[in-house]
Amino acid sequence: MRYVVGVMGPAKARKKDIENARVLGELIARREWVLLTGGRDVGVMHAANQGAKKVARSLTVGVLPSTRDRVSKYVDVAIITEMGSARNNICVLSSQVIVACGLGGSGTVSEVALALKAGKEVILLGATPVEEKFFKKLGRSLVSSVQTAEDAINVILKRFEQDDAHDLEATQPWGRF
Repeated sequence: MRYVVGVMGPAKARKKDIENARVLGELIARREWVLLTGGRDVGVMHAANQGAKKVARSLTVGVLPSTRDRVSKYVDVAIITEMGSARNNICVLSSQVIVACGLGGSGTVSEVALALKAGKEVILLGATPVEEKFFKKLGRSLVSSVQTAEDAINVILKRFEQDDAHDLEATQPWGRF
């Protein structure tokens, strides 16, 4: 099974968040993980998909709110929901881990909140101290905060290694003793 990493962020993102998303998308693809975004051709969504497509055989999935939205040309699989902002829950629940590149939009904030409510790990990439404090208070140990895409990948790697070890232990008869 390939891991699915959700990269969420605002359509009207800061330059720093766009660059972080582009680098993050490429690093996710280099690990052969699936990149899942909101799929539109703007902001963090577009930049993350663009970064992933620098890597041959990368797989990008975009979950779009409606048929009126333009799909990023870097999305391989577009899922049109006609659910508006409710599609945010699909993005979150379809990802094993969420990385928020910038918290400048209410959609991204809702995705982080939905992820925490679902018990998903959230990595805040480039969050301000105020944003970090707020979400860590809400999500406690589910929230990590990093400043670089490389640091985000390291947090994800640790999480996936723990998951793999837990899965291996659960499938081995000697792991139950």
